[in-house]
Amino acid sequence: MKKLLNSSLAFCCATLFLVSPAMTQKRPSRSAPKKTTKANAPNKVVKPNTEVKPSPSPSLTPTLTPTPATEPFDGASVEKMSAQCVTLETEAGAIELKMLPEVAPETVRNFLNTVASGALDTTTFSRVVKKFVVQGGNLATRETMTPDIAARSRRTIMDEPNSIKHVRGIVSMARPDSPNSATTNFFILVSDASHLDGTFAAFARVTSGMEVADAINGAALEGDKPVAPVRLKRAALSVCPVKPIAPAQ
Repeated sequence: MKKLLNSSLAFCCATLFLVSPAMTQKRPSRSAPKKTTKANAPNKVVKPNTEVKPSPSPSLTPTLTPTPATEPFDGASVEKMSAQCVTLETEAGAIELKMLPEVAPETVRNFLNTVASGALDTTTFSRVVKKFVVQGGNLATRETMTPDIAARSRRTIMDEPNSIKHVRGIVSMARPDSPNSATTNFFILVSDASHLDGTFAAFARVTSGMEVADAINGAALEGDKPVAPVRLKRAALSVCPVKPIAPAQ
């Protein structure tokens, strides 16, 4: 009997020894809910500036992205880019542009590469402000989209504000208020806008077809959106015509 009692006591002690450590482990504590502080409180809503400015690219958070190295005007000199003219063949007629790479080389390079890629073809002049601008270059308005063109629409370039005055016929880059955020959106001025001087990158000048820009600017609108947006059928590169040298008097 005594042996039986001793065996039972030994078995109970061994059981307690095995079970007790597991029973005494702490359960993971649940974190207390995070209090809202000034540091993590939602951002305060800021009222937008009501001054009329060219509309930003409709896209996305601006990020500086390098241009692919395979594009035709990468590394082109100012002289080579200056010799290139662009014709915007729109449904309303042709607008011819002369580049100004001497004041905005990277903006011109980006524009020429965009034209050469065909990305501007079938886009529309999607924003118009009466007696101010017609704005094109929104790749989201194309009839078709490809992964390469979608990637191009997110590619941003450095700002190049310069000495060119924003007068009628100047072509300049549209961008949001944040710096270095222009993509492919551009605007053509149909009247002078000195308040844009030194802020936006003027990069080309209309040499022919301002009557076409005026016609686009005069069309019916809903706000700043054309009721029937004029489509850019094709943007074409060509060598600028050489002006004949006048004979000496």
